[in-house]
Amino acid sequence: MPGEAFPADGVVIEGVTSADEALLTGESTPVAKTMGQEVIAGSFNLLSAVQMRVEKLGSTTRYAQIVTLMERASIEKPRLALLADRIARPFLIGVLFAAALAASILWSDDHGRALMAAVAVLIVTCPCALSLATPAAMLTISGALAQKGVLVRKMQALEALTKVDTIVFDKTGTLTQDQLTISAIQTHESYSSEQALNIAAQLANYSLHPLSKAIVRTAQAQSASDFDVREVKEVAGAGISAFSSIGRLKLGSSLFCGLENLDRMANSSVHLVSEQGWIASFMFEESMKKEVRVSIEALQQQGIHVQYKLMHMQQLQQQGHQVAMIGDGLNDGPILALANVSIAMGQAVPLAQAQSDFVVMNNEVSMIVVLLNQAKRTMRIVKQNLMWAVIYNVICVPLAIMGWLPAWLAGLGMALSSLLVVGNALRLSSFPSQIFASEQG
Repeated sequence: MPGEAFPADGVVIEGVTSADEALLTGESTPVAKTMGQEVIAGSFNLLSAVQMRVEKLGSTTRYAQIVTLMERASIEKPRLALLADRIARPFLIGVLFAAALAASILWSDDHGRALMAAVAVLIVTCPCALSLATPAAMLTISGALAQKGVLVRKMQALEALTKVDTIVFDKTGTLTQDQLTISAIQTHESYSSEQALNIAAQLANYSLHPLSKAIVRTAQAQSASDFDVREVKEVAGAGISAFSSIGRLKLGSSLFCGLENLDRMANSSVHLVSEQGWIASFMFEESMKKEVRVSIEALQQQGIHVQYKLMHMQQLQQQGHQVAMIGDGLNDGPILALANVSIAMGQAVPLAQAQSDFVVMNNEVSMIVVLLNQAKRTMRIVKQNLMWAVIYNVICVPLAIMGWLPAWLAGLGMALSSLLVVGNALRLSSFPSQIFASEQG
């Protein structure tokens, strides 16, 4: 039935309709389905009731196969390990050795001082600053990005993002609007574009087809006047016919309108005819989002190569490039899972979001630039925190071993060191104004 999803992969055996396969392919243009053509589980029936013969169920459907690919790719994707986790064991052994060394050096002179030195070593080397260096910065930037509409699903991806030198976009739906728009209107000399659009919109009001919706939206934006039509009839996959004050009208494909030889046609076009002949043709396109050009230029200024071909991603990785993938369709899922960094837009299907490292909830491409800049800033602050923790230990541990650093002072130093690391990380909660300069430009 119209509006329902096809439950399985199969073939149309009776009826004609159009299917919305955007969930699987990311393409917003409906696909005509006539007898003998395949339909895919998860796609939506748009126009009329059809009968289908089920050929694939459950795990054998294309939908399930894509999900399986996503899960497999996600498992195969390597995870970054934090430096603190890698050195935890040898660090603990070194701390115990340093404490024992401090006690042994001073034991013969003063048992109390020797024990105090050992305690001071343990306090100084308590890895608070070292263990806080990375998570404090990561959690702070995650909260700050969330307030700007970017969800960080995997915090270790922030480090990987700073190494990216190539970004691959799934152009449809990511760089373009999710709705088709009228790109051009060609009319007979007897009609203006506004008159033709007004007439077409009255017929299109009776259809759920995306091209009809685009006509209605454009007419509403131009405050078109009323034009009466009656006895409206929609022919699935072809067009709409109706009677009006100027006679019988048809809105639809060239074949439906009797314009097979018309040479002003595009792949996505709708024609309006009356009993007297051709009135107008409407061409459609997926228009680019307003901020795309500025955002792409900002990425290129940072030395990032921008690609639009998904098939190139694995080739680029084999050549040693660090690749970020940005997509929104279910078919993008396996590629998102294999990319070094994956970013899903907010309108992406849930399974694509589930395999991504970041989700841009407001669908603005300009936030990719902000995310990249903030990831680099985050790693600078992480390195500053780690450097401070190392310098603190390099200076204070020898003093504690020699007994020149009392335990109370070691405790105070440890607390101040941790506060310094946290305070430095808190700088990430505010964004420098220049980060948004490209958006305003």
